[in-house]
Amino acid sequence: MKFEKLLTILLSLAFIGISTNVFAEDVDPRVALTQQTVEALKASAKTKPTAEMIIAKVNEACKLLEAEGPAAYPKFKGKDSKFIFAGTYIWVHDLKAVIQMHPVKYKLEGKSLLGLKDKQGKLLFLEMNKLVQKQGSGWVSYLWPKPGEKKPSRKVSYVKLCKMSNGKEVVVGCGIYDMPNDEIEALVAGK
Repeated sequence: MKFEKLLTILLSLAFIGISTNVFAEDVDPRVALTQQTVEALKASAKTKPTAEMIIAKVNEACKLLEAEGPAAYPKFKGKDSKFIFAGTYIWVHDLKAVIQMHPVKYKLEGKSLLGLKDKQGKLLFLEMNKLVQKQGSGWVSYLWPKPGEKKPSRKVSYVKLCKMSNGKEVVVGCGIYDMPNDEIEALVAGK
C-alpha cells in the first residue's frame, strides 16, 4: 500500500514537471524584445523628433550597417538601443521591399511589402524604393499605425539607400508621426 502511494506521488510530481516544461518552452524571445522596444519608444516619446534628428540617426544606422552588415540588426531593438529615440525607430528593408529588420513588428521580417498600400492607396514601399534609387535619400509621406496601435496615422519618413558590409543594398528608414501637414509637405518637396 505504501509503495502504491509513493508511486502515485512520484508520478504526480513527474507530470507537474513535464507540464511546466511544456508551457515554458515555447516562449518566443522576439515577443519580449518587442515589448521592451515599445516600452522604450513610449519612454523616449517625451522628446519630439525633428527632421534633423531623423536624418542623423538614419545616417548613423547606415554607417553601422556598412561596417557590420546584418549582424548589426540586434542593435536596432530593445530598451538599450540608441536607435529607439524620441518615440520613433529605425527599420531596414531591401530593394524588393522585403523587411530585413523591424524593431516593433518582427512578424514583418522576411516578408515583401512591395504591394502594401496605405489607406489612401499609396504603395509606400514601392515609392520609398523608387525615391532612393532615383536620388539616394528623401522623405515619403503615408499612413501607418503608431507603435501599439492598429489605426493608421499620418507619418513622414526619411529613407536612405545604404550598402551593407556584405554588399547588399538596403533602405534604412525612420519616421515622424503627428507632424503638421505643411511641414510634411515641405519635407517631401525637399524644402
